[in-house]
Amino acid sequence: MTLPATFVIDTPGDAARAAELRRVKLLATGVLAATFVVFLGAKALVPVHPVFGFIAAFAEAATIGGLADWYAVVALFKRPLGLPIPHTAIIQSNQHRIADKLGEFIEQHFLEAAPVEAKLRQIDFGSFIADWLRDRKRSQDLARFALRLLPEAVAATENSGLMTFVSRRITAQLMAIDLAPLAAGTLRTFVKEGRHQGLLDDLLRGVHETMTQAETMAMIREKIRAELPTLLKLYRADKFLVNKIVASATAFFEEVRNDPAHPFRGEFDRMVLTFVDRLGTDPVYAEKIAGLKRDLLARPELAGLARHIWANVRSFFERSASGETQVLEQYLVRMFVTAGEALASDAELRAEINQGLVAVLRTVVAEQKSGVSTFISDQVKSWDMGQLISLIEINIGRDLQYIRFNGSLIGGLAGLALYTLEYLLRLL
Repeated sequence: MTLPATFVIDTPGDAARAAELRRVKLLATGVLAATFVVFLGAKALVPVHPVFGFIAAFAEAATIGGLADWYAVVALFKRPLGLPIPHTAIIQSNQHRIADKLGEFIEQHFLEAAPVEAKLRQIDFGSFIADWLRDRKRSQDLARFALRLLPEAVAATENSGLMTFVSRRITAQLMAIDLAPLAAGTLRTFVKEGRHQGLLDDLLRGVHETMTQAETMAMIREKIRAELPTLLKLYRADKFLVNKIVASATAFFEEVRNDPAHPFRGEFDRMVLTFVDRLGTDPVYAEKIAGLKRDLLARPELAGLARHIWANVRSFFERSASGETQVLEQYLVRMFVTAGEALASDAELRAEINQGLVAVLRTVVAEQKSGVSTFISDQVKSWDMGQLISLIEINIGRDLQYIRFNGSLIGGLAGLALYTLEYLLRLL
């Protein structure tokens, strides 16, 4: 990873802070110069009056204190007066050690499991997601974003060979399915619910309507006439037989259809159940069904149909992504909004989402915290220290300059106290 060697600091307040820093520096230097001048003047006037001794002692100690604190403040960032004095330019000289310790400190005190988990548990991820999805504008943006990705995802799927893999896997899974027991179970449920009787009624109705058609009756009459002796043909027995057959069949069909407990229905039940039992257990039936399945899957028309369907789906995705059609986008928006409303009303689901995200993020932080530490360390090591020192000075230099004022004041008071003590001892 390439880290930036420099960074730019250019916030609106930087110019004002820099100007204020220069002003305070100048003021602190002025105070130091003033104490030194006062020291020289008071020292020269000591013979005139003893009070100048106290003033000289205060000014002398204030000058020394101001110089010491000036040295301490400057030595933190650079070498005072450019001299190679040991233990100066502390930040600049210890850049790598500071970087390593900063990364280690953040890893140990900010990215520990307990504080990270405690902070994560304060966040209601579920409510945030619900509120986000319920906002129709956001859901619409999310739907458009998803639609923009669809054509690329489809193209990547086709170019990567994923479609071939998925097609082969689907075919293999279909070939592995034993349809005979499945078909037998479906038919058994069909019979158990009595729906096969409705099929029987439809079948009887269809046969009855077919038999009573003039064309069908004429065809049956011709078949019967061809089998009758010549004598019976003269008496038109064929017509009589056709009418009797149709009438008897019609009466039988009506009787079965109108009587739910008709014996024929019981026979039909036994026939269907026998077929279902054989379908589920007979290897011959199983092999026939497997053969039909293989023949169907091997048909080129099926592959062509799959390609046609996929082409239509891809075209629909492309038109949806381009905005030509709004159907899919509107559906996604409704789905997202509905999901957000459902999540907002389900406290238990929100709690589960929060728990799951906390567990995931806690694990991610635990696994990546050493990487974060290394990243921070490398980043700090790559910084331009001149820029870093300028940044620190601009932001906290003003407060550091007040250390010089305090040093002068504390030093002056200490010097005055010592001089007073010395003066009193001389009087004794």
